[in-house]
Amino acid sequence: MEYSVFCGILTKQIFENSKRDLIEKIAEYPDRYIGLFRPTKPRAKLLQNLLQSNEIRFGDALELVFKQYFEELGYKLLENKIHSGNDELNLDQIFRDSEFVYFAEQKVRDDHDSTKKRGQMENFEKKIEALLDSFSEKELKCFTYFIDPSLVKNKNYYLEKLQTIRVNYNVSAELCYGKEFWSLINHPEIWDELLTHLRKWKDEIPEMPSINFDENAQNTFDEIKNHKTIIFRKLFENVEVVENIFPILFPQNKVLRLLMDYFKQKSKEKTIYKNLAEMLDKIIHH
Repeated sequence: MEYSVFCGILTKQIFENSKRDLIEKIAEYPDRYIGLFRPTKPRAKLLQNLLQSNEIRFGDALELVFKQYFEELGYKLLENKIHSGNDELNLDQIFRDSEFVYFAEQKVRDDHDSTKKRGQMENFEKKIEALLDSFSEKELKCFTYFIDPSLVKNKNYYLEKLQTIRVNYNVSAELCYGKEFWSLINHPEIWDELLTHLRKWKDEIPEMPSINFDENAQNTFDEIKNHKTIIFRKLFENVEVVENIFPILFPQNKVLRLLMDYFKQKSKEKTIYKNLAEMLDKIIHH
């Protein structure tokens, strides 16, 4: 995979709409950021939220990266939604070649607690059972795959459960960490390229995400302007948010001014936009 394609997938999946999502969380759950019974101040909590969001999105981004690799290697991607009774199940990876169907549940690292690891394996088995309605035992190859090979917290548990699955369903079911998965599908070179691309990408991204949304005001405005009006109303009516959060996110009022002008333009469509513009005008000129 070209590095530009790899970088584009990660950057879009991890960072795109991160500001929009944060704005919505502040509007819906303001006490998470300004509540008295918290050991962090608003600036630290905002930064923590963005960092946690990026961690979660990183796993989603790698799923897309791997799908891109599978396509480039000549595999056919299959529909990743299947049904088990009335339940709709989402498969992380499902693809095939002329001989086999490959199903992989993919996580970044093996660090689950007892409840999560049990739930994960129950879901894994349920998905295999559903797949066997469409594919034969001989053609199905199943994987529990952890991308980061540095953490193997529950390895013995997974090995035991996968052995039970192999016996009960007569399918191939393997536990993989890091390069092992790519070796089992005969493409170990992909792992080496992945590491090279990741190192380069990490060198290029900022040390810390910026919580000054005015730094790129037009970009922020374009990302958040189409939020539901109720989200903006909740933000603008919350005095504590305006006094404690807005100076951090909008220190120069650049984004707020763009929003105010935008709401004024739309005020002919709906009264709520007129009201939002007036609320922002008071906030900016307070």
